[in-house]
Amino acid sequence: MGFGSKAAKELGILEVQFWTASACGFMAYLQYGELVKRGIVPFKDENFMHDGTLNTPIDWIPGMKNVRLKDIPTFIRVTNVNDIMFDFMGSEAQNCLNSSAIIFNTFDEFEHEVLEVLSTISPKIYTIGPLKLLGRHFPESKLTNSLTSSLWKEDTKCLEWLDKKKPNSVVYVNYGSITMMTAEHLKEFAWGLANSKHPFLWIVRPDVVKGDLVILSDEFFEEIKDRGYITNWCPQDQVLAHPSVGAFLTHIGWNSTIETISEGVPVICWPFFSEQQMNCRYACTDWEIGMEVSPDVKRDEIESTC
Repeated sequence: MGFGSKAAKELGILEVQFWTASACGFMAYLQYGELVKRGIVPFKDENFMHDGTLNTPIDWIPGMKNVRLKDIPTFIRVTNVNDIMFDFMGSEAQNCLNSSAIIFNTFDEFEHEVLEVLSTISPKIYTIGPLKLLGRHFPESKLTNSLTSSLWKEDTKCLEWLDKKKPNSVVYVNYGSITMMTAEHLKEFAWGLANSKHPFLWIVRPDVVKGDLVILSDEFFEEIKDRGYITNWCPQDQVLAHPSVGAFLTHIGWNSTIETISEGVPVICWPFFSEQQMNCRYACTDWEIGMEVSPDVKRDEIESTC
């Protein structure tokens, strides 16, 4: 929402940008213009998605290492440089640099190399995260208890189910509030979880399948009846803090990433879009807190990873 800075300047108000995603994602967005200058973007045709082009190493981004083209936020995957999201996200990141300050929901020790570079580009960088942990320093009140980022009604009964499970035994699965998949991918996830034989708490939103209803077979429910809990949404911060949760299968969006780090829960990453691919790369290499599963997910991979 960088447009707000223009209003702030007109009113003589100090404009501060709050970048809600990761610092490494922000740095990657800043490279959109450079990708065009180097002739990498736009791509000539759609073949780049399958011919290995996305595996190209990108070794020229300051403060970043072990990065591939596929790790750059997905809005670069265009054949037209005037694509609205490519233009918008690249511009929004650049506009942040013109602000009086930029706030990140992260902490220095976690993204230190990228933050060090960013501090030389923009003189006022503030890292105030993780916000989840910062919130613990505020006294409880009706106002703070009513504040939530949840977009769906939360099922708190899942916490009672978790109470009955052994420590570090449950796989928590949640793809976030907007990630969508095919019916076939949902089926592969379902049977991968079932075949793993681990207890699991699976968040399946009503709209998670693209253009279709969520349908799981009676055979599947029979298989998981003693060890699977499926619901539309849950209080994620409480779930991740629960002692029975031992792993988090996630789209690795930044809120989920920072929340699972705050509770020390390792991740199984299935990035979907935007800077989730960059978060995944860092989680599996630099931070060493996770493993990645294939975008074209198969049940055998989910079974073995869990």
